[in-house]
Amino acid sequence: MSARTARTRLFAVSTVALAALALTACEGGSDTGADSPASSTTATATATAEAKPSTGDSAGTAGGTGTDGTGAQGDKGSSSGSSGTGTGKGTPAGTGGSKENGTGTGTGKQEDGIPGECSASDVRITAAKVKRPLNHLLLTATNTGSKTCYLPPYPQARFGEAQSVPPVFEETHPQAPTTLKPGKSGYAGVLLSAGDGSAENGHTVNTLTVPFDDGSIATVSLPSDGVHVDDALKVTYWQTSVDHALFY
Repeated sequence: MSARTARTRLFAVSTVALAALALTACEGGSDTGADSPASSTTATATATAEAKPSTGDSAGTAGGTGTDGTGAQGDKGSSSGSSGTGTGKGTPAGTGGSKENGTGTGTGKQEDGIPGECSASDVRITAAKVKRPLNHLLLTATNTGSKTCYLPPYPQARFGEAQSVPPVFEETHPQAPTTLKPGKSGYAGVLLSAGDGSAENGHTVNTLTVPFDDGSIATVSLPSDGVHVDDALKVTYWQTSVDHALFY
C-alpha cells in the first residue's frame, strides 16, 4: 500500500469520528436547554406566585373589615389584620376590650371617728349652785357613752312650767361646737335672777329639762330646795371650761 492511500483512509476515519461527536453534543444540548428540572421548577413557582395572592395580604384586608364593623373598639381588630391574622368579624379582639370604669361608686358613709350629735342617752347633765358669781347655776354635761359627740349650741333649759326657754348670752358663742370625748364634760352657766331684785316674775322652780337636737330630753335634778328664777334668766353657750361658763 502506498503512503498516499494510507493518509486518505486515516482522514476518512477521523472525519467520521468528528461527525459522531458533533451529533452527540447536539442531542445533549437539546435535553439540557428545554427540559431541565431546574428550569421547569422555576417556571412553576413563578406561575403559582402570580396566580395566588399572599396569605398575609388577604388576612390583613379581613382585619380591616373587622375594624369598620366594630367602631371605636375596632382598633384591636385593625392591629390584628396588619399582622395577617385578622378575621374580619371584629371579635373577640375588636369588642372584647372595655373602657376603664372611672365613675366608681361610693358608700356615702362618714368615716369612723367623726363625731355625731350627743343624745340624752349618752350625756348626763347635773346642776349645782355656785357662790360666785351670785345667783348663778352651773350645768355640767358629761359624756357617759363610748363615742365622741358634740353638744347642741346651748342648753335650751326649761325651768318648771315655763312656756319658753331663756335667751342666750350671744357674746359667749364659741368658735366651734363643744365636742365631748367619752368621760369628758362641757359647761354652761345660768343667770337665775337679777342680783338687785329688779327683775319681775320671780318664783321658785324644782324641775329642769334640757332637750337635745335628736329630740331626746334630759331631766336634770335641781337642789332640794329648788332655785329662784325671774325675768333676768339667761344662759351661756356650752363651753369647754368652767371659767368661761361662769364669766357672765
